[in-house]
Amino acid sequence: MSEYELSRLIDTAFRVYEFILIARVLMSWVPDMERTSLGQFLYKITEPYLKYFRRFIPPLGPIDISPIVAIFTLILIQAGLETVLRSIL
Repeated sequence: MSEYELSRLIDTAFRVYEFILIARVLMSWVPDMERTSLGQFLYKITEPYLKYFRRFIPPLGPIDISPIVAIFTLILIQAGLETVLRSIL
């Protein structure tokens, strides 16, 4: 696997997970959407990551800002990982 292919694979994986996190947030605004099979699937793959941030960032009333911080952190991790990989490869 070339350096370019590895970089694209990592970029794609991070972007897909970012999209999944955004979909989870949007689904929380639709009543009963979390009870669907899609909602349950998104919950299962995003909750472990979001739970980590909720330990440190409690909801502000009815607004949960932990997904915003989680997505921002994911973007920073992606950028850092790509920088490290480029310096190694």
